[in-house]
Amino acid sequence: MTDSEAEAAASTKIDTSVPHSARVWNYWLGGKDNFAIDRAVGDDFAHLYPDITVVARTSRAFLKRAVTHLAAEAGVRQFLDIGTGIPTAENTHQVAQAAAPDAKVVYVDNDPLVLVHARALLTSTATGSTEYIDADLRAPDTILEAAARTTLDLTQPVALILMNILGHVPDLDEAVSIVRRLMDALPSGSYLVTADGTNVIDGPAFEEAIGVWNANAPLSYHLRHPDQLAQFLTGLNVLDPGLVPCGRWRPAADEDPALLREVDEYGAVAAKP
Repeated sequence: MTDSEAEAAASTKIDTSVPHSARVWNYWLGGKDNFAIDRAVGDDFAHLYPDITVVARTSRAFLKRAVTHLAAEAGVRQFLDIGTGIPTAENTHQVAQAAAPDAKVVYVDNDPLVLVHARALLTSTATGSTEYIDADLRAPDTILEAAARTTLDLTQPVALILMNILGHVPDLDEAVSIVRRLMDALPSGSYLVTADGTNVIDGPAFEEAIGVWNANAPLSYHLRHPDQLAQFLTGLNVLDPGLVPCGRWRPAADEDPALLREVDEYGAVAAKP
């Protein structure tokens, strides 16, 4: 099957009658790859929790800063981004390859809409590479095998990126197990970049909005306390300033003040010893 045939087949699986987290997130980021149902649920969510658009933008800014640090300062040249979602501005490969043109990036998602947009993800610098894998977070061995077969050298450091995806795994122990399986397969000098929604700053409003989401969407999301998110970092060396609201993670001097507010999105970067 050709790439165009695969994309056509994927597009037939897109259900525009139910909201999808990747499309709603795209809407909150100001993107156009969403449908009426996504915008309706996104607006209902924002009515209950107006800071969700700040959460989305803060999360994206944190990702940019973390990837820039790893590529420009830590010397990482391989990135495995699981649950990447729909391409928007400043995707992982664009940020990494801006700092290190030879960086290799593998995106992983199992959303048909993301597959339709795979060609946008597959742009790369001449010296680097960018690949897309259609796989589920709950199949870490499948992801690792495909990443190694197509692009990554798992004997060399890799930055594993898990942004706002572990909250889609209802059971915390299962989520922790997935992270450990992935990190165990990566060599010393690898990194974990992770962020997810929390319930400590404006918990009741966020929890109410999440309840609306879970009542309308096929894939539920679960807010967690930072103490629970910290379990993903067990055994790793957490970089300063630790697990913090994303706006506090090494903000640039010229950072948009709106992205420095403390909202219920905690992130961290940690190194594998």
